[in-house]
Amino acid sequence: MFDIGGRIRELRLEYGISAKEIAISLSVTPSFISSIEKGNTKCSIENLELICNVIGIALAEFFSVGTPALEPDLKRLLDTAKTLTTDQRQALQLFLDRMKN
Repeated sequence: MFDIGGRIRELRLEYGISAKEIAISLSVTPSFISSIEKGNTKCSIENLELICNVIGIALAEFFSVGTPALEPDLKRLLDTAKTLTTDQRQALQLFLDRMKN
């Protein structure tokens, strides 16, 4: 069985987010988040999706255990690159290629 609470805690710590930050975003108490992490309270899919948003991951990524996750700084770069136009991405790639040399 998949340990949802344990996975929330693992990802929260990996991304440097406190239970209080998540609680504020969900308009719940930090003890509610703690209870979810300990497995004492079930987490609705709606709350899980909100928690993933706070952490900065997709719901699919939450369940992709065993697949190496991108480091937070690389994920942030990728997320930013996704918002760029094609021309901006090409310019960025050219910049990155020049940095390697």
